[in-house]
Amino acid sequence: MMEPLFIFAGRPVSVLEACVFGALALLVLLLWLGFRTLGQMRKTAENETAARERIHELESHLSEVLKSQGEMTGRMQTMAEVFGSRQSDLMRSLNERLDGMGHKLGLSMADTNKQTHEGLRQLHERLAVIDRARHTITDLSTQVSDLQAILSNKQTRGAFGQGRMEAIIQDQLAPSGYAFQATLSNNSRPDCLIHMPNGAPPLAIDAKFPLEAFNLIRRAETDEEVKAANAQFRRDFTKHIQDVKEKYLISGETQDTAFLFVPSESIFAELNEQFEDIVQKSHRARVVIVSPSLLMLSIQVIQAVLRDAKMREQAHLIQAEVGHLIDDVTRLNDRVGKLQTHFAQANKDIDQILISTEKISKRSRKIEDLDLGEAENSEGAASPVSPAPPTALSR
Repeated sequence: MMEPLFIFAGRPVSVLEACVFGALALLVLLLWLGFRTLGQMRKTAENETAARERIHELESHLSEVLKSQGEMTGRMQTMAEVFGSRQSDLMRSLNERLDGMGHKLGLSMADTNKQTHEGLRQLHERLAVIDRARHTITDLSTQVSDLQAILSNKQTRGAFGQGRMEAIIQDQLAPSGYAFQATLSNNSRPDCLIHMPNGAPPLAIDAKFPLEAFNLIRRAETDEEVKAANAQFRRDFTKHIQDVKEKYLISGETQDTAFLFVPSESIFAELNEQFEDIVQKSHRARVVIVSPSLLMLSIQVIQAVLRDAKMREQAHLIQAEVGHLIDDVTRLNDRVGKLQTHFAQANKDIDQILISTEKISKRSRKIEDLDLGEAENSEGAASPVSPAPPTALSR
C-alpha cells in the first residue's frame, strides 16, 4: 500500500497518495463544475431550481464518491496486506527453493568434481600405460631395426643364425655331445657337429641360409621382379645345398645326412609353401632343412637316443649291481631266519625261566607257612604239627 507507484517531481508517490490525489482532483473538478453551475444559475434565474437540484445531486454524488473512496481505501489496504503476506510467502518459498537448489547444486558439483578427479586419475593411468607401450614399441622398433641391420649383412646374419642354433643345442645337449666349428678332414668347418652314440659318425649342421635372394622376393613389386627374384633364389639355394653336400657329407667321417638350419619359422613355412621343388632337391641331396622348432625336436630325439645308448652301455654294470643286490637280499633273509630262531629259543628259555620262578615262589610260600606253624606251637602250647611230606620238600 505504501510502496511507490511512480515518481512525480522527484518525489515518490505511493498508491494511497495517488488515490487521495485522484479523489481531490475529482473533488476539485466536481467543485469547479458546481461553481460553474452556480454561476450559470446566477446568470439565469429561470434555471435556479435546476441548479439547486444539480448542486444537491452533485453533493450526493460527492458523498457517494467520498464513500466509494473510503471503501476503495479500505479495499486497497486489505489488498496491500494480502499482497504483503503473499509477497512474504513468495519470498520465503523462493528462499527455500533457492536454498534447496543451492544444496543440490553443491552436491552435484561435489559429485562432478569427484567424478572429474576419478576420470583424470584413470586418464593419467591410461596415459602412463600408453607411455609404457610407446616406450615398448620404440624399443621393439629399435630391436627390429637392429635385427634388420643384422639380417642385411651376410656375416652378421650368419652370426645370428649361428647364435640361435648354438642356443638351441646348448639348452638340449651336454657339452660332450656337440662341437662348434670343428674341422673335418677336407678342411671344411661345419657350424656344429652332433656326436652320435656307439662310435657312429657325427651329424653336421649348417646355419648359413642364403637370405639375399629371399629378401629380393619380398621387395619385388612387379611380376618380372618377382620372377627374377625367384630364379635367383632357386639358383643360390640350390648351390648352397650342393655346397653343404660336398663339404659336410663325408663317408665314414660324418653321417650321410646333414641339417640346414633356417633361423625363422616364417621363412621355413614360406619356403615349404612356395619352393617345394627346392625342398625336394634338398631331400634328394640328403640335406634336411630344419626350422628352430624342428631342430629342437631333432635334438630331443638325439638326446633320447644318447640316453638309451648310455643305458645300454651301462647295462652290464646294472646287471652286476642287481646280482649283488640279490646276494645281499639272500644273506639278509638267512640272517632274519637265524634271528627268528634265536628269538624262538629265547622265548622258550624265558618260558622255562618263568616256570622255575613260579616253582620257587610256591616253595617259598610253603616254607613261610611252615615257619608260622612252628611259632604258634611254641607260644600257645598247642599240639605238635606233623611235618610236611618229604616228597613235597624234595622236589
